[in-house]
Amino acid sequence: MVSMGLVTYRIYRALTQAFSPLLYLHLRYLRRLEHPTRWPERFGTPSTTTTTTTKTLIWFHAVSLGEGMSAIPIIRHCLHRRPDDLSVLMTTTTTSAFEVIGGQLPSGVIHQFAPLDVPAAVDAFLGYWKPRAIFLMESELWPNLIMSASEKGIVLALLNARISAKSFGRWSGPLALPLISSMLSKFSLISPLSTAEAIRFQLLCAPPFVINFAGDLKYVTGDFELSDKDKRVIEDLQLRLAGRPVWMAASIHKDEEEVVLWVHRVLMQTYPNLVTVVVPRHPHKGKQIALALRSQGLNVALKSNHETISSSTNFYVADTLGELRLLYRTTPIAVIGGSFLPNMAGHNISEAAAAGCAVLTGPYVGHFSHMIQEMQRLNPLSVRQVSGNVELAEALIELFDNSKILEARQEAAKEACLTQSRGVVEKVWDLINSHVLKQT
Repeated sequence: MVSMGLVTYRIYRALTQAFSPLLYLHLRYLRRLEHPTRWPERFGTPSTTTTTTTKTLIWFHAVSLGEGMSAIPIIRHCLHRRPDDLSVLMTTTTTSAFEVIGGQLPSGVIHQFAPLDVPAAVDAFLGYWKPRAIFLMESELWPNLIMSASEKGIVLALLNARISAKSFGRWSGPLALPLISSMLSKFSLISPLSTAEAIRFQLLCAPPFVINFAGDLKYVTGDFELSDKDKRVIEDLQLRLAGRPVWMAASIHKDEEEVVLWVHRVLMQTYPNLVTVVVPRHPHKGKQIALALRSQGLNVALKSNHETISSSTNFYVADTLGELRLLYRTTPIAVIGGSFLPNMAGHNISEAAAAGCAVLTGPYVGHFSHMIQEMQRLNPLSVRQVSGNVELAEALIELFDNSKILEARQEAAKEACLTQSRGVVEKVWDLINSHVLKQT
């Protein structure tokens, strides 16, 4: 199977090499989703120079904001445990992750865009940075990167490892299985999110001895220090919302605003001074959402326009990057979006729980189902999963009407998240140290 995997990989490598000129033209001239000046990094061209150092460079890669935030606690811990001989390179893929994560990383961490998985870009990137180890977050399984790194003797690890049911089905096919088997054989450590994920990796022929549990790093993303500016933002919003019933619909995707609007209108019948905070998953959609709400005769404050909440505000659309964790601290109830329509897969609920919100989510939660089950196992009140807009409205009415139930759910969510986060970073560090860093 391994030899067949190498054959499949050579075909993949040849195809990606052939298409790389088209990818270059796309990024160079049609780069609406790319950074306007730093897009060359996607082809392995650095935007900063390396410094002469005797420290061992390790590379963390995450595709988007959520995965990137999960990596930051372990990056901090690595630098804390070995400040004299480790340096860190962090890469992300999406522009939103790039814009937010740069301000969250510890001092001295190099932040670049990740190279595309084409041979020239990967080879240029690895040749320039020369990392001794690569830590990929969640499901970033790219053939050229993994095989080229292994050929160069770079140690590989997959943290918070997961494979969705859809991806598992694709990788299990007769052509893809030999390739993924060959790729997974190159890892020194795979730390899966759950037992179900571990089984999937084993079925894809990952070596059993490299699969080790440590916990979910996403539980730790809610643990951060507030700056003085952050505290002022929170205090100002709390003051403007004081005395009014308020709930937040976080990480709302396209068409979910219809669910939010329906629930808001139901609640308004009982709570006419209600404020609904909407945080779109893609901030550039904020103006479109605000326009649609205003067309319904609602009073909307749009954060990107520096509009503030007044006594007549019905909706507050928070369409700016990187402030969701702060907003969770201003609202007693958080409804996590990306979960109310088919083909959606939910979002991280731990940030809202860590902030002390009563947490609700919809029925379509994808791999986040394991997080919901773990927290509910600790305390059934920690997360409420509703079936749709009608049950959501009923749940919110119950929380607005009964302060004791609200407080119980807030406390349960915070305590469950704290329990799940306890010791995770240290366990991941122990695995990294023993399975990866000792080989560098």
